[in-house]
Amino acid sequence: MHDFCGWFTPAPKPEPVIGDTLGKLLAVRGDAPARASVRTHPHGTVAAVGVNTSVAEQDGLLAVIVGRPRLTADSGGQENPAHRLLQLWRTHGKDLPKHIQGAFALAIVDTREQATFLAIDRIGIQTLAFAVGQDGCVFSNRADVVAAHPDVTAALDPQGIFNYLYFTVVPAPGTVFQGIDKLLPGEYAYAKGGTLERGFYWHLRYRDEPHHDFKQQSARLQQLLRESMARTTGSDEVAAFLSGGIDSSTVAGVLTEVQGKPARTYSMGFAAEGFDEMEYARLAARHFGLDSREYYLTPDDVLTAIPLIAREYDEPFANESAVSAYFCAKLAKDDGYGVMLGGDGGDEIFGGNERYAKQTVFEHYQTIPAFLRHGLIEPAVGLPGLDRLLPTRKLQSYVRQARIPLPERMETYNYIYRQPLAEMFAPEFLARIDPGIPASLLKDPYDRADSQHFINRMLHLDIKFTLADNDLRKVTRMVEAAGVEARYPLLDDAMVEFSGEVPPDWKVKGHYLRWFFKTALKGYLPDAIINKEKHGFGLPFGLWLRDHAPLRERVGDRLSDFTRRGWLQPDYIARIQSQHRTEHASYFGKMLWVMFTLEEWLETHDIQQP
Repeated sequence: MHDFCGWFTPAPKPEPVIGDTLGKLLAVRGDAPARASVRTHPHGTVAAVGVNTSVAEQDGLLAVIVGRPRLTADSGGQENPAHRLLQLWRTHGKDLPKHIQGAFALAIVDTREQATFLAIDRIGIQTLAFAVGQDGCVFSNRADVVAAHPDVTAALDPQGIFNYLYFTVVPAPGTVFQGIDKLLPGEYAYAKGGTLERGFYWHLRYRDEPHHDFKQQSARLQQLLRESMARTTGSDEVAAFLSGGIDSSTVAGVLTEVQGKPARTYSMGFAAEGFDEMEYARLAARHFGLDSREYYLTPDDVLTAIPLIAREYDEPFANESAVSAYFCAKLAKDDGYGVMLGGDGGDEIFGGNERYAKQTVFEHYQTIPAFLRHGLIEPAVGLPGLDRLLPTRKLQSYVRQARIPLPERMETYNYIYRQPLAEMFAPEFLARIDPGIPASLLKDPYDRADSQHFINRMLHLDIKFTLADNDLRKVTRMVEAAGVEARYPLLDDAMVEFSGEVPPDWKVKGHYLRWFFKTALKGYLPDAIINKEKHGFGLPFGLWLRDHAPLRERVGDRLSDFTRRGWLQPDYIARIQSQHRTEHASYFGKMLWVMFTLEEWLETHDIQQP
């Protein structure tokens, strides 16, 4: 729905050079300067295309802001958000993001100070990539656009490839390009004279101590659900995703209530055992009287979506649910809707992911006195022969995992974490990467959390990794590819701040996930939805890959090309293909999807081998 870009250069550029450079950047997305809102200066340029964008220039200051920002009253009476942004910059300087709420990405080029200021919203709904050097600063909401600037030498980064294969996305602050970075949620960057300052203008405040007034907090949640929905929808006609889970059902129900008529919803089904959850979407539709629409995805739909996914993402992206998000949004667009509401965020702010309960089990081990753990339990479980008995083998596994500190322990399920890297990757590739980077990427948001409780710290990590790096990028990019805008009522600023006040023992009560949220909405949501296991829009790709010949042929061709790149051991790729055919189609199919989508992206973007 929108793209933006810009730059600052210390040396002035003539108009023909500015025009040529702008043309190259806009061409990455098939746009042209004639379709863009542009402000230029010999030392800099800002440009934006699409809805919810604003640009301004005044006295050597250039500004661009995109998204749905809510600027504070002291930003002046200007209607143009970018002009109001300039007023905030003059008044508050680098503190200006503290005076903005909502989803946004912004850039200010200060040609007088020869500086560039960048920031994105608190949760990372919007994205911003940038490159800083002696020749200035280049920025865009897309890393591939930054890479297209003539002053940026952006080769493919082997570390970015490794991070992608490890996480199935390229997590911020890195990108798949050398020399190009991304902002983290709630972060700003200030570039001047070839130097870069980065910092966080906002931190979610967590409450660790118990809370005793459940009734008051429950009423506050229900009030915030309605207020957040009203702010998110405004006066627009909107539709909503409906998977039948807690969050999408809550969003659909509150939307019906706020707009005073049945909400239009869209649900995806799959003709594959263990994947179809349409019965829960239908239950929610009956319960709230929704105006619901359904669509059953097919393997041919996946084939249709593959080139679109590769084109729309500025970096490799392997969340297969992107297919479902696109077709949901396409149906809404065909029916005349321009906005879709997603239920994303509830699990990450109120404690709904399964790993939170699992890690609670392991954290109990840390409450045992150290002299017993180290002096008795660990030597005992290490005795030879105990691995032959199932009960003691389980105890050994428990102790082995419990000894690993958080957040590293959360990755023990990760295939790359568990396997010897030399069996997977070529020696030449391993020599060019640091295999410890993924652990440091996890440790940073975990340690930065304004909390000492492991539940809140995991939630803080997941706001960054599960939401900003993954789910929000999945939904936002695919919905926009269908010509629709995505909004997230559960990630309204007031709702997120309220979630921090909910104590961790209300979020995960023993092994009961989202205890507070579910208990507060008991009677509002059907019990079957409150008690169902989390699923979402998961895709049966592995099963379809095994059974659908055209899909199998497309993937096989790309994997052959990927093997020739020499990054992974050919025997490893062949083994995964064999295990997909003969062992567990769904599990190993996901691994093939990760490699396949990487190769599809590389070929679509004509990226040269590093």
